[in-house]
Order: sequence, then structure tokens, then C-alpha cells
Amino acid sequence: MQSIKEIKQEIAEAGMEEYAALYEKYSTDERSGVQKLLEQCRKKEQAFLAEQKRTEEMKKYEHQYEHLGYLCGIDEVGRGPLAGPVVACAVILPKDCDILYLNDSKQLTAKMREKLYEIILEKAVSVGIGAVSPGRIDEINILQATYEAMREAISKLKVVPQLLLNDAVTIPEVIIPQVPIIKGDAKSVSIAAASIVAKVTRDRMMEEYDKLMPEYGFASNKGYGSASHIEAIKKYGPSPIHRATFIKNFI
Repeated sequence: MQSIKEIKQEIAEAGMEEYAALYEKYSTDERSGVQKLLEQCRKKEQAFLAEQKRTEEMKKYEHQYEHLGYLCGIDEVGRGPLAGPVVACAVILPKDCDILYLNDSKQLTAKMREKLYEIILEKAVSVGIGAVSPGRIDEINILQATYEAMREAISKLKVVPQLLLNDAVTIPEVIIPQVPIIKGDAKSVSIAAASIVAKVTRDRMMEEYDKLMPEYGFASNKGYGSASHIEAIKKYGPSPIHRATFIKNFI
């Protein structure tokens, strides 16, 4: 008889498609440790199926418009921080996209965002990034800067999409048809993918700025107005990447 340790190893090495055979193989093994391992498999399988269902529900807009051709999800990150750029991303996913766990980037852990970032870049038909500097934000205001970043992201796509799925906004000066979706990063896999890539891209930029200006804590606050960040502005004054129009109340 196999030891529980050996069975645990067998299960760890098995793919989910092999679970049914394992359930049958060990169904008569009355040891509590074995049954506990099988129950863990069932829970893992149920969670996977639930995620597949959730992801499929997030393809509602993709299915609705797939007859048009390439669909592009667009989202931005960095409208609220006191420092750093606003970053937008445009993502065209393949029609048969099988990426699970796509969601509003704010609902994901940093580790999961990093993992999904790599998967999205690997599987996407095309990805475009746009970034607008703090100086430009001060010059034209954050809303117009956000639109500018989105237009830049669209312009960097390698293929021209037939429709844009946007998180909430309608982007001026864009001739491609657009569908604004309120809270779209939680309702569309394409927008969710753009949300994740934009977030990881901007976070990495802020971590690089932190190496140059560690006194502001950009690696942890990402430029947002945490209490320690505001205190640093008062103590050291603004850095070259602070938005003058956002920090005027602190200096």
C-alpha cells in the first residue's frame, strides 16, 4: 500500500484532467489523510471551474462584438497620484483567449498582477502603452492627459482594432468606434488585461524613480498621497516628477 506521503506526491504531480482517475483509484482508501487529499483536489477543481465560469461571463462584450474583428480593451492608471506619469494601455486579446484570473488590477495581488502581465504580453495579439509626464499633466490637466495617454497607447498597436472597449470614458479625437463600459475593468477581459498591464508598467516606473529619489518612498506609495509621502514633500520639497497642480496645498 502506498504511503500518504507518496499519494500526496502523486497528486501534486498530476494534472487536473487526471483527478477523476485519482478519485476512483483511492475512493476505497479509508485513511483520513488520503480522503483529506482527495477533498483538497475536489475543492481545487471546483475553484478552477468557478474561475472558468467567471472569466466566461467577463467575455460578454467580447462575444457581443466579436463579429466586427479585432477588439481592443483600454484602461489607465495614475490619475490620482501626486507624482509620476499617467499610464494607459491598449490590449487586443485573441478571440480564443484562455487567460484566467483577469480582473480589475486593484482586485489582484501584486504577485498575481506580475504573473498575468507576462501571460498577457505573451498571448496578446498586440499591446500598446502610452504615458504622459507630470509636466504635461500640469499643462493640460489630468483628464486631457489621460486621453492623450490612451491615444498614444492606441497608436502603438501593431494592428488596427475595429472597436475599442474603454473603461468608462469616450476618448476624443479617435476615429475607431468606441464602447465605454462603467467599471469595465471588472466586466471585460480585454479592459481587465489593459488594467493589469498599465498598473504593472506604472508600478515598475515608480520603483525606478524610487532608486533615484528614495526619500519620497515611491516604491511603496507609487506616488499616491500617503501621509508619509506628504510629509516627505513638506520636508524635502517637490521632486522633478511631482505634479505641481496636485501638491499646491502641501507646499
